[in-house]
Amino acid sequence: MDQPISRLREQGIHLTPQRLAVAEYVLTTTVHPSAEEVWTQVRRSCPTVSRATVYNTLKLFAGKGLVKALCMREGALVFDSRVEPHHHFIDDETGHVYDVAWDALVVKGARALKAFEVHDFQVVMRGKRRRR
Repeated sequence: MDQPISRLREQGIHLTPQRLAVAEYVLTTTVHPSAEEVWTQVRRSCPTVSRATVYNTLKLFAGKGLVKALCMREGALVFDSRVEPHHHFIDDETGHVYDVAWDALVVKGARALKAFEVHDFQVVMRGKRRRR
């Protein structure tokens, strides 16, 4: 997997086997995993990785802009490797988080928030995914 390696190098991140294992999972997954879920998955390919290493690596990746840390589930952060602007839909039945294209929604009135300096926003929708 050359893409995770090149992305880490572009950010000046020192490569270790543990960081690479975290990158290979979190930068390529389409789910929005918690740190615990990342740790569980990464241990499959790197059984000696510690929970602290995974948490610290995710914090490093978020600080470098490789992932976004989002509070999408009550009491837990999830990590999103899709860092370009987009929205989310959370299925109430399954808890699955779906990405929604940025231009699928129109948000009006941001200019009316004169008391705030908005630097980022997203819409989080909750409901039930329709089955076709």
